[in-house]
Parts: sequence; structure tokens; C-alpha cells
Amino acid sequence: MESTFTFPTTEAACEAAARFVVEQAQRAVQQRGRFVISLSGGTSPRRLYEYLAQVPYRDQVPWPQVVVFWGDERCVPAQDERNNARMAREALLEQVPVPSSQVFQVPTELAPGQAAQTYEQTLRDFWQGTSPRFDLVLLGLGEDAHTASLFPGTEVLAETERWVREVPKEGEYRITLTPPLLNEARNVLFLVTGSAKAEVLRTLPMAPYQPDTYPVQLIRPTDGNTYWYLDEAAAGG
Repeated sequence: MESTFTFPTTEAACEAAARFVVEQAQRAVQQRGRFVISLSGGTSPRRLYEYLAQVPYRDQVPWPQVVVFWGDERCVPAQDERNNARMAREALLEQVPVPSSQVFQVPTELAPGQAAQTYEQTLRDFWQGTSPRFDLVLLGLGEDAHTASLFPGTEVLAETERWVREVPKEGEYRITLTPPLLNEARNVLFLVTGSAKAEVLRTLPMAPYQPDTYPVQLIRPTDGNTYWYLDEAAAGG
């Protein structure tokens, strides 16, 4: 199932996304005893995380049962301001009682290939042979139709077996979860805001299936739901 919701402002979209995270966390813990989420980087996710760190939302999430991974990461030191995990720590994770043993950051101190292999092994160890299903994957959308670090024309788009890959991008590397893993998710939430995203959002519904050009087309959960939360600027309103 795929659903799209448009909100009047970026703030409204981010707060609605916070409510959605709360609902999914409560449901997952009630049904399965834990809530496994994959976080994303970017300006809008930061605002979402700030909402989750504030009352009333922070008091509504069963934080001791939350398990955190990242959908992608830049290969920069953990304290670098471009590091997605640093942003999430500052905006959310340092403000709420998530056990540190349940927060799994990409080991960016390693070489890119080794970091990808190590993170994949961490994921495989976590699921221990069971179906690797995130309860919720948070994603964004780039003006070039990329999501996570799945960029147009990159080798990772053809990946069918690996869960994590390193991706060269503009002179540096990124680590990304791959479509075979992302598509196991129970729920995927795309949070897309700002007028810069309006053109790609206008193009995608009419575009042919060409994931080498439009990588976001690869994200189609096998047995899960996809939600798009947009502000009016992104929706072209």
C-alpha cells in the first residue's frame, strides 16, 4: 500500500511524521516487543527528531524497546558535522532513554568497504537468520531522485544480495543500505519538504520505470506500506 499526505508547512509535515513514528513504535512494541527503526539524515529529519525529543512525543515512545540503525552515512568521522549519526544523537538520541547498546552506528572509522561489510554483519547478527524487517525506515528524496545513498548511475542500484554497500560520491564514500534490505521493511516513510523537491515529485508519477535514472523507484516494500509526507512547497502547491 502506498499513501501520500500533504501538509501546509514543513513544520506541520515534520510534526505529523513525529506522530507517525510514535504510533508505529507503540504498535511494534505491543505486537513484537521492540521497535526497529532506520534513521536518515537531512534538515527535515532533524526537525522530526527534535519533535520526538520534546513533550508530548518523547513521553509516548517506549524508548527502552527502541533499536536504531541508519539507512546511510557519510564516511566521515563520528564528530564531523556532516555525520548523520551525530545529527541524530544531538537532536534526539542524547535527549531520550534509548539504551546505547541498541544504537548501531555505521563504523565510519573503517575503510569504506570494510565499514559496509562490518555494518552488514552487525545487521545479520541482529536478525540472526530471521527475516530482516525494519518496523520503520525513514527516507528522504533528492532532487535527482536518489534516496538513502542510492544515486543515479551507481553500481549499487543493481545489488541483489548484499544488505550494505559503499558508494563513491563526489570524491568521498558513503555507506548505504541496499534495496534488498530496505524492501523487507514493514513501513517506509518518505519525508520530503521544500520547493526544490517539487520538480522531481512532479516527474516521478509519470516517469517510466528506470531506476538507474530514478533510484527511488527501487524502494517498493515486498510486504509493507509506503507513506509519503510532503509539505505544500514540495507537492507543488
